[in-house]
Amino acid sequence: MKKFINRLDTLLDESLNGFAKAHSDIIELNSEPHFIKRTKPTPTGKVAVISGGGSGHEPLHIGFVGTGMLDAACPGQIFTSPTPDQMLAAAQAVENGGGVLFIVKNYAGDVMNFEIAAEMLDVPNATVLVNDDVSFPKTHSTGRRGVAGTLIVEKIVGAAAEQGADLATCKALGDKVNLATASLGVALTSCTVPALGKPTFAISETAMEMGVGIHGERGRATIPLGSAAEIVEQLCHTIDEELKPQKNQSVLLHVNGFGATPLMELYLIYELAAQFWQKRGIHIARSLVGNYTTSIDMAGCSITLSLLDKELLSLWDTPVHTANLRWGC
Repeated sequence: MKKFINRLDTLLDESLNGFAKAHSDIIELNSEPHFIKRTKPTPTGKVAVISGGGSGHEPLHIGFVGTGMLDAACPGQIFTSPTPDQMLAAAQAVENGGGVLFIVKNYAGDVMNFEIAAEMLDVPNATVLVNDDVSFPKTHSTGRRGVAGTLIVEKIVGAAAEQGADLATCKALGDKVNLATASLGVALTSCTVPALGKPTFAISETAMEMGVGIHGERGRATIPLGSAAEIVEQLCHTIDEELKPQKNQSVLLHVNGFGATPLMELYLIYELAAQFWQKRGIHIARSLVGNYTTSIDMAGCSITLSLLDKELLSLWDTPVHTANLRWGC
């Protein structure tokens, strides 16, 4: 394992300190317990939007704290859920009379700890559960995982909260975006969790993992490595079957890297995915390409499609100013 590390037990602290210093105009770090919040106080009556999860997925979630998106984010240890006391402290620090909306990826630890925090919080609160990963069937025993579609939920709900939408409206909007979003990923290599010191699974040079998770989990199938066109066809076909977009439907197409895939390859994936839906008469109204929901150093990518209406398109376009997503400001 070759990584820039001093000590395993200080890696997260040092990384968060560096992040806070690099973006001190936007965010500040609370060290005990860990959470990132906006430097500017939440306006009176605004819904406080909070998310979080294990580290190793950067810039999700800490990179999306700022105007037009999250009020706070709670980073756990690598691939480990943040604790309820982190979530409670973050909520108490940023809530200012409008209640709290938690945006939670559907992983058992995240769900359990956010539920505990919500029960302990003595202000109105609600939760949006993100489960956009269509590698599993809807009937899967643990439900579908929350993956790259989480960013889209956070951006659109964050925009609505910034405009003054109340808690019930933000909750309903988050659920609407989640239902209109589907993601599927593929990995060419595993990732290496620093504490483990070796790849989490072995994969040959001639194979790939289809339907991989973002915590180094194996996919739903190990299959022969194909061309980029063959890979994208499989990803897009599964997503298309899930969402069934109709001709002339406006969509957001998001190609996300897992941390070790060059932008040259991600833009190739985008071109092929765009061709897939354009041939079907789908209108790609907005796009996002890059490493946004990563899995440390995994080589691979995911494709996310979100169905848009006028309301969602307008909220996506609303100005945002965070460390890793910004426009219109």
